[in-house]
Amino acid sequence: PIICDGTAQNNIGQSYSLASRNHTAMAVNINFEGHSYHAAWVISGCDKSPSGILSGLAAADLARAQPSRRQAPLWASFIPSHVLKGGDIPSDILKKLKIIERKASSSGHDELAQDIAENRRYILQCSSDEAFWGQLKRAEELKLTSQEEVRDIMNALAVATCDKAGGICAFNGTGNSSRTLLCALGLVPKDLELLCTPPSQLEMDKAMDQFFSLFNKEEYRLCHLLKENFENSVKIHSTTGSSSNILLHLPAIMRHAGFDVSIWDYERIRNGVKVPEIFDHSLTEGRDTWVLARQFLQKQNHGMESLYKILARLNIPLNLDAPTMEGKSWRERIDIIDEPVDLSLKEKSVIKTEPVRDDSGVEVLSGNFCTSAVVKLSGMSDKQKQQFDQRFFVVKYYENEHLCNGDITSSSFAERLTEMESLTSLRLQALAYHNGFSYKGQTAKELLEQTVLSFCFIIAGQGPKAYGMPEMFTPSQNLRHHRLLEASSILLTDGRYSGVTKGACIGHVTSEAYEGGYIGSLQDGDILWLRLKEKRIDIIDSRTFDEKKQPSLALMGTDHHKNLLEKRRKRAQLRQMEIASCNLLSDVTSAEKGVVPLTVDMRATKKI
Repeated sequence: PIICDGTAQNNIGQSYSLASRNHTAMAVNINFEGHSYHAAWVISGCDKSPSGILSGLAAADLARAQPSRRQAPLWASFIPSHVLKGGDIPSDILKKLKIIERKASSSGHDELAQDIAENRRYILQCSSDEAFWGQLKRAEELKLTSQEEVRDIMNALAVATCDKAGGICAFNGTGNSSRTLLCALGLVPKDLELLCTPPSQLEMDKAMDQFFSLFNKEEYRLCHLLKENFENSVKIHSTTGSSSNILLHLPAIMRHAGFDVSIWDYERIRNGVKVPEIFDHSLTEGRDTWVLARQFLQKQNHGMESLYKILARLNIPLNLDAPTMEGKSWRERIDIIDEPVDLSLKEKSVIKTEPVRDDSGVEVLSGNFCTSAVVKLSGMSDKQKQQFDQRFFVVKYYENEHLCNGDITSSSFAERLTEMESLTSLRLQALAYHNGFSYKGQTAKELLEQTVLSFCFIIAGQGPKAYGMPEMFTPSQNLRHHRLLEASSILLTDGRYSGVTKGACIGHVTSEAYEGGYIGSLQDGDILWLRLKEKRIDIIDSRTFDEKKQPSLALMGTDHHKNLLEKRRKRAQLRQMEIASCNLLSDVTSAEKGVVPLTVDMRATKKI
């Protein structure tokens, strides 16, 4: 019962997304235990399907390890779904988009014209419609197109998005990040890691024979593989710049297996060694996952073995003695490889033998209004990381994503932002001072255009217990493809983000607003301080800020904050009625521990 997050974007379906993962784990576990199966040959699909199935199997293996059960271990092998080729914009739709661009440019809306032109460069994928929708709504508001034409364009794009062969979309989102995770954990036959079509009978027979040869061998039981490959998988996740959703799914898998793992274990491993990025993935330069799979099938890379080999050459500590379902350790698998990547590919190779960047992966932040939050460094350019570090932002608060989307897709939004009551002359001077610019009497609009004035769009009330922790992909896309705001502003939420999210997007804020987290007590005009290198994100005292003194942290938990939290919680409870009661995530852990059922959490006691 896994849903497609692409289909569910920007609608109520997102509130069922994580619930579907937990229900999958439960359903798989019931079926497996109910029929006393001992081995699982899994043909896994997209997104949360792999983590849901793996969690259910791990829970079964944990239960069978109890002395009173005296049952054989559980063995599992996964065959990920093949990669889906990205779509192309139909020629007639491309012509319509170019006409709208020209109209925007000729009527003085160059930013909109440039936004549409930039979006046209990308392959079509299940998420493309959200960015085009936001831009076309701005064009419609400016009378550059009609509602009917917008609908026709959107329908045509939807049809052209997915290749008829099906599979996992070609971007490095949660679907392909989950594939990478399964491979890093040693659960996938090496010849079936990256396919462009479903596996042949011959390929399946070979892999099945290998699978059968490992039965009744304790060292290949599922929970043992998870334990031995856990740290490896964190480093592979970092080096491939994969989805921030894995920071929910990996702890969930490990907790189902009985290990006390949270995002702080991910952070501990990251702090232990700096893992460079060696995945040069691009949706505009011919280096998407479809191209990666083509290179794999043409023997121009060795898939997961190439990643392990390159990291080992770069002296990144790995557990190379960890077992895999190939019946060999990683050391045995990579020792026979001379060149991990065909060097003749040069810049066309998705996997690079030398670091693309020195740092990648997902960073865990702390702050005075949250115990943790995550930011996907791999989704930010080096310029953005430098620009947004030590930056002060003006808060614009929203209680749900639809209110935020309504604003960002408005052609007048940037202008309305600069008219916020808190943006007095004194505050503008302070913002320029603290952000390292000279103030020469510029208006708020001028400061925004100069990227001196920055905003933080906060979308709270989206956490697991409040609303199922939906992805805030649509507002992130609308921000990313809004040239003026993308250059200056960030998003912050107690919801989560899609694997394809790019830009300065901070999510998974814990504690969530619904549980009394202080993110739910922030309001328009508050000043937020982001310090990426120090892994901090805080709300600061606006009085000392305006006086141009050393910033001090704001006092949280006042009566004012508590009253605001309670009012917003009551509105959130009314909004919860939109979700069917059987799918509310009421008895689950926080995002820090993977949003797993409390019964699962109680048994996650083993140290990794």
